[in-house]
Amino acid sequence: MATLKKKYIEEILPRFLKESGFKNPMEAPKLSKVTINMGLGEAVQDPKLIAQCQEDVAAITGQKAVATRAKKSIANFKLRQGLPIGVRVTLRRDRMYDFVERLVSIAIPRIKDFRGISPRGFDGHGNYTLGLKDQMLFPEIEYDQVYKPKGMNITFVTTAKTDLHARMLLEQLGLPFRKG
Repeated sequence: MATLKKKYIEEILPRFLKESGFKNPMEAPKLSKVTINMGLGEAVQDPKLIAQCQEDVAAITGQKAVATRAKKSIANFKLRQGLPIGVRVTLRRDRMYDFVERLVSIAIPRIKDFRGISPRGFDGHGNYTLGLKDQMLFPEIEYDQVYKPKGMNITFVTTAKTDLHARMLLEQLGLPFRKG
C-alpha cells in the first residue's frame, strides 16, 4: 500500500473529520484522480517532440501517456484536425498517491525561489490545477536526455464540494500553499 494512502487513512481522515465537522467518514473529501497534461504546440513542426514527452511523462508517472489530438483545424497555426498536440495521463489509486508523494517530497522542493504554490488554482468545485514550468524537477528525467524543456499542468480532482474543503485536504496531503 502506498505510504501516503496509508497516512490518509490512519492520520489525515480522522483529523479532517474532527476539524471539518463531518460525521461520517464517507462524507469526507478524498482525492479521486490526478491528471497530468503537457500541451505541445510546437509538435506541429516537430513530431519527435510528442514521442519524447510521452516517454518523459511515462517515466515520471509510471503509466503510459496518451497523445491528445487537435479537435479543429486552424490555418494560422498550421494545425490540422487530428494532429497530435499534447500528451496526458490520468492516475488513480496507488499510482496517484505515489505520484503526489513524489511531487510533494522531491519535485516541489527543487523549484528555485519557491514560496509556496498559488491558492488561486481552484475551480469552484473542489478541484485544483497546478502548473509546473519544467519536467526536469522530477529525478526520473535526465538532463542530457531532454530534447526540449516543457512544462505541465497537474490537476487534482477531489470529491470535495467546496474549494475550502479541497484546500484543507490538499494541505493535509502535503501541498505547500502560499500564505496570504
